[in-house]
Amino acid sequence: MSFQIKILLMSFIATVVFSILVIPILKKLKVGQIERDDGPESHLDKQGTPTMGGVIIAIAITLIAVFLIWDYSKDDIETSKRLIPILLVTIGFGVVGLIDDTKKIVFKNTKGLKPAYKMIGLLAIAVIYIIYLVNGLKLETGTFIPFLKIYIDLPIWVYIPFAIFVMLATTNAINLTDGVDGLSTSVSAIIITCLTIISIMLDIKEITIFGTVVIGVCLGFLLFNMHPAKVFMGDTGSLLLGGIVSAMALYLQMPLILLIIAIIPVCETLSVMLQVTYFKKTGNRIFKMAPLHHHFELSGWGENKVVSIFSICTLIVSIIGLLSI
Repeated sequence: MSFQIKILLMSFIATVVFSILVIPILKKLKVGQIERDDGPESHLDKQGTPTMGGVIIAIAITLIAVFLIWDYSKDDIETSKRLIPILLVTIGFGVVGLIDDTKKIVFKNTKGLKPAYKMIGLLAIAVIYIIYLVNGLKLETGTFIPFLKIYIDLPIWVYIPFAIFVMLATTNAINLTDGVDGLSTSVSAIIITCLTIISIMLDIKEITIFGTVVIGVCLGFLLFNMHPAKVFMGDTGSLLLGGIVSAMALYLQMPLILLIIAIIPVCETLSVMLQVTYFKKTGNRIFKMAPLHHHFELSGWGENKVVSIFSICTLIVSIIGLLSI
């Protein structure tokens, strides 16, 4: 436990330092938020706030992880090797988000990277990672069923498309959750903490190490991302965190537990799907605005209340998730 605390503190401090250094640079480069006209009116005040803060998250995770990979290579080469693919997935998803953010900021296009291109990028990374799990890591295709506490072996032709769906759906869900100061950071930190605790229970050292790094980074970034935010993570951060959550869950052979512990991102996604479908059929809306956090904002909730309630809900379902294994 002591080594986890050291890693957590090291990641937290490094992220705070990087934030202090990078945020002024983002301001100088005028890498500011461009608010959509169809978003909540109160968000127009955020115009110009430095975005692409996911770069801070990516740098912190990468540098700390590389240091740990080097350190563990001295006496635990197996753990060192197994940390590398998880880091590469993190970087890969972050790069797709970075391209999306760059297009939004440089070309002033609020829609960013075309959905098809974004999906191709995420799909390619997901496929490579899943091939590694199956062929490189020789991970069995058994999938844990929460509460029943059993593993079901999926045929490889079912597992691969299922795993791809998990990665793409999770990434999209975390991305949709990023719309209120500190929301995605807080919710993701709690979900990753839950997955890290599971890895400790299962004695999967590489996931424990990487999860601890990400938790520390999220907490450090949250100091600058909570309302009123001094920096936004952008798609660079949200896609990166979504990739991490899904990669950890698949590594643990527990993707279905995300239906429990990631209930907030799941509900955010469902709210968008329901809103679009219902509007196309009836011309009316179910929610005042989707994703779900905007509905509560327009219902009179302040941003801090939205983040607090959603985080508390995530904490509760995470406890339920731990009890289900």
